[in-house]
Amino acid sequence: MSDRSLLVRALWFVFVGWWATPIVINVAWALNATIILLPLGIKLINLVPTVLTLKEPRSLSEPDSGRGQRSLLVRAVYFVFVGWWLSFLWANIAALLAVTIIGLPVAYWMFNRLPYVTSLYRFDG
Repeated sequence: MSDRSLLVRALWFVFVGWWATPIVINVAWALNATIILLPLGIKLINLVPTVLTLKEPRSLSEPDSGRGQRSLLVRAVYFVFVGWWLSFLWANIAALLAVTIIGLPVAYWMFNRLPYVTSLYRFDG
């Protein structure tokens, strides 16, 4: 996929991303509450930066960038003991910050780090 221009990403954020991101996060957490749909919930959380600003994961544009990911076992253990509750708090704090102009840059940064906080998944490779 080709990178989208800054103008397209900014327009997406203004018209869609700011309201669609909390919906995706809440749907993901509803899916995470079940064991069967947990993988789909984690996938949605990993897509939060894309929903927010159409930012593509670096692993899609640069196939070698995914090599630095932690093993699935380490990520699963982290999610069970830390990731599920920490990322819930992280996402809600980011959503609260996003409604203020001063907090918006911090919220953007926090939403982009949500996949890592949830499951140690490096969105940017």
